[in-house]
Amino acid sequence: MAAPNALNVEAKFIDSSKGRGLFSKQDIKEGETILDETPLVSTQFLWNELYKYQACEYCLRSLEKAEAMARRLANNPALTLPFPECCEVKTEEIVVCPQCQMLYCSEECRKASWDRHHQVLCLGSSSQDSDHPLARLQEIWRNIHYPPETASIMLICKMIAMVKQTSNPGSMVHSFNQFVKSTVNEEQQIAHKLLGQEFKDQLELLRSTTAAILFDDSIQQWFTPEGFQSLFALIGTNGQGIGTSSISVWVKNCDDLSLPEDKRKELDDFIDKMYEELENEAGMFLNCEGAGLYQLTSSCNHSCEPNASITFPYNNHISSLVALKDIHPEEEIFISYISECQRGRSRHSRQKILRENYIFNCHCKKCNDEADQPDVTSEEDMESDEEADEMDNI
Repeated sequence: MAAPNALNVEAKFIDSSKGRGLFSKQDIKEGETILDETPLVSTQFLWNELYKYQACEYCLRSLEKAEAMARRLANNPALTLPFPECCEVKTEEIVVCPQCQMLYCSEECRKASWDRHHQVLCLGSSSQDSDHPLARLQEIWRNIHYPPETASIMLICKMIAMVKQTSNPGSMVHSFNQFVKSTVNEEQQIAHKLLGQEFKDQLELLRSTTAAILFDDSIQQWFTPEGFQSLFALIGTNGQGIGTSSISVWVKNCDDLSLPEDKRKELDDFIDKMYEELENEAGMFLNCEGAGLYQLTSSCNHSCEPNASITFPYNNHISSLVALKDIHPEEEIFISYISECQRGRSRHSRQKILRENYIFNCHCKKCNDEADQPDVTSEEDMESDEEADEMDNI
């Protein structure tokens, strides 16, 4: 597994309002990888897993052959992908937990999971038992937090399990304490955003159920109502979405093929049509999706004109921070917390999205340059806001 390359970056405290930021220690050219980072912990989203997106329990690598995944998502069992050699999934290397049959892409990942958290969380022979306490907790979460998921109770469970399994609980707790923390009021707003109108009752149900399964004296503060809310806010604030897909890897490898012009056009047309089928049937849910906690990347502050972006080029949970512009020594590295489409909207709409989802007002250069714009939303932005609100209420 790749480790953070911290030689060219440094996380530094800025001030009480911004907290930390990530700064370059050297010249970085546009297009260069600034940092590859393995998360401290990651997990697949529970709805994603329920709908048979097969991913490695530890690293979230997509485990379906590209053709099988495309057939499932397009609901077309006759779909056949050309150039099957461009699919990198090696089904012969997939292993399972001998107790609960959890899937892993390799023996390395199975062992890493067992050594870090799976001993505590393994369901054993009860893996198909919906009455198992951990299975009930997962069902509670699914009934509270519908797709599109933006966090998971399993991140908290894995955090607790990591503390329970380690020989040095204090050091592990310290690692999690390095992530950005929110005020009590912000924590409530984050919980409300993730859980909806009944967030207090739902948060208490999650807390009491988690405590009944995983309580540990060494971290009893995590199981109090205040402590659990803080954990929930931590994953809501710092959780980085992860997406993997054997289809996208197949497409990338197809793009690298040396083909005659007519064959290239034929392949490109096939891929365009395939994606149209996938999107018509599966909509936006094309990837194995999850979330992770990244110690260095989580230090990146937001800008509506970012100079870096996060990608997942290895088809697993290792993230790459890539420069979008030339970055100079002592310059802060910014990513965007909102999509490219959202960044093209008015300042008013961008601020609204950031306040609702991340509990802050943006003062980046773009927002400051547009400070004189009226705080009104264009007709197009209003329609987009209404659509977003409808999605939040699904």
